[in-house]
Amino acid sequence: MTKVIMHGCNGKMGQVISGIVAQDTDCTIVAGIDICTEQKNDYPVYASLSECKETADVIIDFASAKAVDALLEYSVEKKIPVVLCTTGLSEEQLEKVYAASKEVAVLKSANMSLGINMLLKLLKDAAKTLAPAGFDIEIVEKHHNLKVDAPSGTALALADSINDAMDNEYEYVFDRSKERKARDKKEMGISAVRGGSIVGEHEVIFAGMDEVVEFKHTAYSKAIFAKGAVSAAKFLTGKPAGMYDMSDVIG
Repeated sequence: MTKVIMHGCNGKMGQVISGIVAQDTDCTIVAGIDICTEQKNDYPVYASLSECKETADVIIDFASAKAVDALLEYSVEKKIPVVLCTTGLSEEQLEKVYAASKEVAVLKSANMSLGINMLLKLLKDAAKTLAPAGFDIEIVEKHHNLKVDAPSGTALALADSINDAMDNEYEYVFDRSKERKARDKKEMGISAVRGGSIVGEHEVIFAGMDEVVEFKHTAYSKAIFAKGAVSAAKFLTGKPAGMYDMSDVIG
């Protein structure tokens, strides 16, 4: 039985994960962490990790970027692996993530869904074939109006997957309004749309002469991310220190 501390338990994703774990016979949440402690759960909830008395095998994090520093410190101190799902981390925070991974197992993924992680692999092959043939590459991502980071971590992960396959020859462009000039062949546009209750939609466009190839992933429910996070938590339990991602879980 995998014992989990749910970091950000009373947020939308925290509650979805709580519901999924409640139906899982191989996993249980022993404690939750959230600045909002009034909401009732089937487990004790603390305002901070320092107050948590329960022992656990792994921490699932779906909180906010500002809470990540304290989370990493706690994870290293207690030697508890962490599934880090929060996006929008600063460069300084990313350095802390990799430093922590030298002391404890850390699984970081911009997106926990199986479909997105399969898409990351497919894009590498597509880029190797289409980019040399002169296809321009654009990424358009859409999310609900409450998402604060733009572009999404998933959009950047998709771009990085392509760029890795092409020896990092592309420069990311997020805003073309400041310059009036023709598109450079070595740029990759990343556009963000925010509105309504869109769970998540990512489209990668390879635009060539007289033909367009599109890869698209649409999330209709937050449950796909929650299920991935729970699978990742089970995978990470007992793993040695190091950086992991969803490709390790799928593999």
